[in-house]
Amino acid sequence: MATTLAHAVRAAQCVSRPSVRAYRTFAPAHAPHWAQPESLGSAASIPVGADGKPLVFLPPSAPVRTGPGRKERRNEKKQQRKLARKEKVNDTIAARLGVAEQRVAPLVRTDHQFKTFKPITPSIRWLRYPLTLDLHRGAPVRELTRAKRKTGGRNHHGHITVRGRGGGHKRRLRLVDFYRWEAGEQKVLRLEYDPNRSAHIALIQHKDTHRLSYILAPDGLSAGDSVQSYRTAKKDDEGGATTSGNSLDLGIFRTHAIRPGNVLPLRLIPIGTTIHAISLLPLGAAKMVRSAGTSGQLVAFSSYNKGGAVDAEAAPNSQGTHAQVRLSSGEVRFVPVDCCATIGVVSNKDHQHRRLGKAGRSRWLGRRPKVRGVAMNAVDHPHGGGRGKSKSNKAPRSIYGYPLKFQRTRKPGTRKGNRMVLRERPRRNGKRAGKS
Repeated sequence: MATTLAHAVRAAQCVSRPSVRAYRTFAPAHAPHWAQPESLGSAASIPVGADGKPLVFLPPSAPVRTGPGRKERRNEKKQQRKLARKEKVNDTIAARLGVAEQRVAPLVRTDHQFKTFKPITPSIRWLRYPLTLDLHRGAPVRELTRAKRKTGGRNHHGHITVRGRGGGHKRRLRLVDFYRWEAGEQKVLRLEYDPNRSAHIALIQHKDTHRLSYILAPDGLSAGDSVQSYRTAKKDDEGGATTSGNSLDLGIFRTHAIRPGNVLPLRLIPIGTTIHAISLLPLGAAKMVRSAGTSGQLVAFSSYNKGGAVDAEAAPNSQGTHAQVRLSSGEVRFVPVDCCATIGVVSNKDHQHRRLGKAGRSRWLGRRPKVRGVAMNAVDHPHGGGRGKSKSNKAPRSIYGYPLKFQRTRKPGTRKGNRMVLRERPRRNGKRAGKS
């Protein structure tokens, strides 16, 4: 209380005897001033002026702002810079000619095939990606995706069954249509990136039902194109387009049906056509030739039986029961003629030429480091133990003890082998199995 009264008396003295110091304190317009209250009560402790009248301290009033504030000035300058950049872009030669100009980041180096980066850090010195200018940059259709639950290479007991897996970025499974049962014309809306496969996928919409679905994008397919499925076409169609006896109608049908992205039974595809997404059963989904840049070729038609294969030319009245398809590995297989395939080559052909640039990108893909067998102990791997870096002249084996190299995995032509393989894929030394 004594301190409060002392401050009040000192303030009253400053008011009663103005000086230079008092003038500097109370001279500004927004400085505090004293006012006389109408009623203060009998027991109130308040400062008193020189004339004995009570004084009340009022807070300073806020200064009146006449011009725009700092935030308004910054927004105005920002809009001016934005308009200046827009005018500069519209004043270019490409804008005058109406040509779209592709803009890239200043550290990106592009050519006609790959995208590289200026090596300002060691991790991007060897980084190389295929050019994907036509891919959609947004998110996929939520209704056509499912959550992917990762296991880290472990089974339901928690034991590691597949080494080198774990971590990685979160993903969602894209529900790709490998059956293509819905007939009719479908329009390609856009091409998208799929983190779960090496090839790109295409979002298509049916022109009548407006149903959306994902398919494997063949090479050369772009937004705005149309694809169609002829999987439900019958052998004896009313129009005669699919009848094997009428070669003229069949040729006209193939003229507008053999296009990238269309699905046809193998019996309607001419020999020598490049195909992908081949099914192994007449009512099954596509199983073969689905990775990026792969393709198969229809070689011939033949009649297959348990005794062997008979060329279709030997039986001119029938087309044959099976088609011979040459795969990318050089293997030739028998596929039933009622199975379906898609015309064209799978997209993203340069996927095999990409470079990750650093080990961290492998971890982003869900790949963990793998330890060599010779670096383990003898109880952990057949190659482990011993003195020095040696596996003691043992035959190469896996961690479970199975032969790892130089072992044949299939024996075509035998009861235990795959009878649908007409010719094996070539070996590394250029020889084929069973031939010298």
